[in-house]
Amino acid sequence: MKKIFKFYTGLILSIIIVSISIIPCFATDDSYIWSQTVETNAKVTKEENTSNNSLSISNNTAESTNVSTNSSNTNSSLNVQTNSQVNSQNSTINEDNHLNLESESAILIEQSTGQILYAHNVHSQLRPASVTKVMSILLIMEAISSGKISYTDEIPCSENAASMGGSQIWLDPKETLSVDEMLKAICVNSANDCVVAMAEYIAGSEDSFVQMMNEKAKELGMNDTCFKNCHGLDEDGHLTSSYDISIMSRELLTKYPDITKYTSIWMDTLRDGELGLTNTNKLIRTYKGATGLKTGSTSLALYNLSASATRDRIIFNCSNYEGSFDKS
Repeated sequence: MKKIFKFYTGLILSIIIVSISIIPCFATDDSYIWSQTVETNAKVTKEENTSNNSLSISNNTAESTNVSTNSSNTNSSLNVQTNSQVNSQNSTINEDNHLNLESESAILIEQSTGQILYAHNVHSQLRPASVTKVMSILLIMEAISSGKISYTDEIPCSENAASMGGSQIWLDPKETLSVDEMLKAICVNSANDCVVAMAEYIAGSEDSFVQMMNEKAKELGMNDTCFKNCHGLDEDGHLTSSYDISIMSRELLTKYPDITKYTSIWMDTLRDGELGLTNTNKLIRTYKGATGLKTGSTSLALYNLSASATRDRIIFNCSNYEGSFDKS
């Protein structure tokens, strides 16, 4: 089922219904980030022309620079706005849900400038499930970039990491995997055991890594966010918002575009071919140019998605949440 909506002059919003999830994808000449929270059985009820919702969002602390996307589909560079530049545009947010999405919260921003194109209840605090791992992956990529760790480092598995439930690759405390293999398992299979093992390796303990996550969230201006763990399994007080999801997704994709080498994998293997991996993000197989980013679901958060795609010079990112959420 597919509906096409006029969004801005010259822009087309395509909302594709996949299973019971709503996946918004945008085709334009610029770069976008979309973050949405959607109630169960969500649907779009009407089509509208929209041309009056040009707004702004807080960026991260990246310096203004030309960032090459390094994507197989693009050689263009993006003039990325600094945090202060973007914040100066962000004094007001017009939230009118003019698309009439049956969503708890939704936001669409242009990636390089931080301009908000669509906003609805963007500061509602919600359970992110495994979309939490966007922040975990960001810190892993920062550790690689700084030289603290390398892709070839062998990561041990603790009893704590091996005990994680939910999505996993059943790490054994007797085995090690390289950082490269761990990233593949986290990005493709959403492996909770692997992200905990990486957290412990980088910070010494999961608790210390979660402290790093919260410090990074504060640095990026993610004021609606409190992380309680690095994997996203339900925990009281583990909350974020569509606004904040868009901030950390933008930071990851802008500063570390090579992450899409992992998040764009549809199928692969680990352990010398003995363990098959299939991406939890089905858009990688079905949406032309899809490059990621992260899925998540729990019994309380239900179905979540932060998705990205590139076509020619175009980069898209969509964070989608479906179901009931804790608003406390």
